[in-house]
Amino acid sequence: MKKTAALILCLLMALPALSLAEETHLNLFTWETYIDDDIIAAFEEETGISVIYSPAQTNDEMLLKMSESGGKGFDLILASDYILDIMRKSDLLQKLDKSRLANFANLGERFIGQYYDPDDEYAVPYLAGTPLIVYDPAKVEIDITGYGDLWDPSLEDSVVVFDDARLVVGFTLKTLGRSLNEDDPAILEQAREKLMPLLPNIRAFDYDTPYLLMINGETTVGFMFTPQVYIAVTDRPDLKVVYPKEGLGFGIDGLVLSAQAENVNNAHLFLDYLMRPDVAAHNAMEQFSLNVNEAAEAMLDEDFRNSPVIYIPSDLLADAEFIKDIGDTETIMQEIYTAFKLQ
Repeated sequence: MKKTAALILCLLMALPALSLAEETHLNLFTWETYIDDDIIAAFEEETGISVIYSPAQTNDEMLLKMSESGGKGFDLILASDYILDIMRKSDLLQKLDKSRLANFANLGERFIGQYYDPDDEYAVPYLAGTPLIVYDPAKVEIDITGYGDLWDPSLEDSVVVFDDARLVVGFTLKTLGRSLNEDDPAILEQAREKLMPLLPNIRAFDYDTPYLLMINGETTVGFMFTPQVYIAVTDRPDLKVVYPKEGLGFGIDGLVLSAQAENVNNAHLFLDYLMRPDVAAHNAMEQFSLNVNEAAEAMLDEDFRNSPVIYIPSDLLADAEFIKDIGDTETIMQEIYTAFKLQ
């Protein structure tokens, strides 16, 4: 019996040390409803781990709270690629233990090894997408082909756009033939001058539900994220989708592990769970976003796989551009955007 007790003691000592919180909780920080209740409930039932969901409104809010706290109080953060890049460079994250992530092999090659995590040490891609223009051809007098058309005088008080500095200043830079990540002060001043006259055409700045304004006809033109465009055209098939001729943006949202995470084992269990093919397929279709999990592709509904909103022609995506960390230039873009809205 002494030998048996000693063996059990050795085995227990070999297991990772877990606090009670580690055994039962996981703190998740992301946009509200971005991982739906059914997925979380199934994980909780399977593992006995409770997911404490802290909702955020924007990427900027997530970055601010992470910066202020050093990441304390959060285990996993789900945010956009350039925010993950800033967090990584600010030492707010810790590396993943890939030996615990057997399902990492399910991810598609185009979604890993990206600029924000070139060695795949910190992030697990979740979903991806491309912001697009959508409009009502029955009520719009012009044929919209790109960002530049949003300035047309006939669109006065009829456009909804993201309430987001990087995207609005970004598409303005695109009309000047420049990068979304331009950092030349002279070019940014040109963007400021170009952007200001757009305001009379803007009926609403809406980060969360711009598609509702398109569906109910309050606006006739919108620039919005992939899932929002998908919802709009599903409800209103008469709406027309535009791949802006000046060039597309592209983004990947991913999950990262806080440097101050208290529930590291639970976090890895949840990450591996999200990379299961059936779970990944559910998430893509539930969130109306581009699937990043190659093993899940065959599980997607045919209509979803054939959507021109979700699956944009590969030749158009070849030169699609990520929004990236631009350091102090971010402040200039924020100032331009604030001045634009307050004029």
